[in-house]
Amino acid sequence: MVQIPKTPGPSSPAPRPVPTSADVARLAGVSRATVSYVLNNTTSVRISEPTRRRVHEAAKELGYVPHAAARSLRAGHSRLVLMPAPDFPVGPLYSRFISELQWALGRLDYTVVQFGSVGLHGDEAVRAWAELRPVAVLVPGAGLGPQGVEVLKGSGARAVVTLGSEPVDGAHALLMDHEAVGHCAGSHLHDRGRRRIGVVVPREHGLESFSLPRLKGVRDALHGTTATLTELPLAYAEDSAARLAASWRDLDLDAVFAYNDEYAMLLMRALQDEGVRVPEEVAVIGADDLMLGRLLRPRLSTVHIELPSGRDLAELVDRAVRDPAAAPETHKVLGATVIHRDSS
Repeated sequence: MVQIPKTPGPSSPAPRPVPTSADVARLAGVSRATVSYVLNNTTSVRISEPTRRRVHEAAKELGYVPHAAARSLRAGHSRLVLMPAPDFPVGPLYSRFISELQWALGRLDYTVVQFGSVGLHGDEAVRAWAELRPVAVLVPGAGLGPQGVEVLKGSGARAVVTLGSEPVDGAHALLMDHEAVGHCAGSHLHDRGRRRIGVVVPREHGLESFSLPRLKGVRDALHGTTATLTELPLAYAEDSAARLAASWRDLDLDAVFAYNDEYAMLLMRALQDEGVRVPEEVAVIGADDLMLGRLLRPRLSTVHIELPSGRDLAELVDRAVRDPAAAPETHKVLGATVIHRDSS
């Protein structure tokens, strides 16, 4: 093995000392306590706006960043809000909701971290979340039981909030009524005179907690009528949609609720490629009310979904952190309204 001789490089400058809150206080001409109040957004102490501005300018000039661990020690808890990354494909609607939530929590001086738990499930995932010592955990979808809530609270989490179809003992719950989404779509298609209705059931892992309640909602909407319901397994891939479209006339369906707008656009394009006319031969409706659906021809009918406000959820987290002994709150969210356009 050839040894490459090391040549001495230029000497590195000595590392700059890390600025402290005392340095910020000296530069701004205030006390260290005032620096702490300003940079920690303390609302119980009144600080004039010019003083706040001087502190922020001094911190910026020095490159000072508050020490999260030290702040946690003073407060008795961290300001870290953990969101386990969902193990299902995330669409634009959910992404917008997460962005709004992160912004709202940031305004309340929390730091939001999304934790990628690929390969971790059940108790193993919960222990990995607990190791980060978050002050709050927001769990999307299923996968957390009462024992997991106890593990998180035992590690110092003051608030555990679940977003799903069923509440979990010990946790605050935002109940997402996906059956209402399917019910709206099914009722709309039936009211438009459609009687042979297909419902797309995505093949992608992780979407069952959304797709199965939506399927049940359509089934409930058609219960007691002469309409028939056919389940249509579909992967989010062009070849899968092409195969389904090629067999469409054999299925003898006159309408389809395609789970959401993305699957609806995928299937509608494949149907049109097969010469199946929309809506003359088959009505198509999606869900989520995405902008792209309005740009299609024919324009896509959809179920508009009203997700919980990120600001409201952030305030729920903050209430729970400040009063961890309070009884868990349960809120029903996810309003659903049909937007009728050209495709149905």
